[in-house]
Amino acid sequence: MSKPSKTLIVIAGPTASGKTAVGIQLARHLNTEIISADSRQFYREMSVGTAKPTTDELAHAKHHFINSHTITDSFNVGDFEQQGLALLDTLFETHENVVMAGGSGLYIKAICEGFDQLPDVDPTVRERLNMTYAEKGISFLQEKLKLADPEYYQQVDINNPQRLIRALEVFESSGQPFSSFHKKGFKQRPFNIIKIGLALSREKLYERINLRVDQMIADGLVEEVKALMPYRSLNALQTVGYTEIFDYLDDKTDLPRAIELVKQNTRRFAKRQMTWFNKDKEINWIAPGDVINFVAQHIRNKGTI
Repeated sequence: MSKPSKTLIVIAGPTASGKTAVGIQLARHLNTEIISADSRQFYREMSVGTAKPTTDELAHAKHHFINSHTITDSFNVGDFEQQGLALLDTLFETHENVVMAGGSGLYIKAICEGFDQLPDVDPTVRERLNMTYAEKGISFLQEKLKLADPEYYQQVDINNPQRLIRALEVFESSGQPFSSFHKKGFKQRPFNIIKIGLALSREKLYERINLRVDQMIADGLVEEVKALMPYRSLNALQTVGYTEIFDYLDDKTDLPRAIELVKQNTRRFAKRQMTWFNKDKEINWIAPGDVINFVAQHIRNKGTI
């Protein structure tokens, strides 16, 4: 069997680690395009709170799966795998290398490895879990998931009730932990894969997170969330940076406290992202400034340049 000649270069890492800038720099260096693997940047209505690339950044390198969907669309990781692989087939017709950048570990895994088809779920299970959430709150769901699937509990954004409900409904319908469906079958891809994680100290990362949240507020996060109030029940909006501001707009807290909670929950989310990525032994942890040299050497050694 001949060796694949095309290469997908994955730029991964926690939120605020600099993936957008490094991805654009690398795409420009290789004269190629970028696939976004950020499950929130798909949505056109969510820009400030997702730290979406700016208009200027988007002009420097062609991006895919940025502003590709609306928050009312049904779009999941299975859809992303199918559409992303089809897109790669097209891009590899004219590019030797393609960059994929993002912090959504499950979406990266879908493109690089695939995962087993999730079981069908009894709608009554989902309805019951939604009622449980309405009556007992998110902390109850968190504890249920911690007991049912401690592995996924360490990875998921535990402040996103829809993610918790999804994992619990799969567990209750199948009797198997949600995490078990992500590691049964490795699907060989017809391209090479280089995985790079952006290496930052925890102190530096947390500093970048805090500064980013302050910039989001300055850029109009509160106004963005206020405009999305009619859609607040949608899955896309059950996420850090939005739920805390919804609480502020509901007069459940004041703005300084809401901002501090966004920072705190983002730092916790980053820690969970690192838990996920650290389990992937194929990731090469590289300082952001060294990525281009690393990739150039790696591709030369593989004979694909």
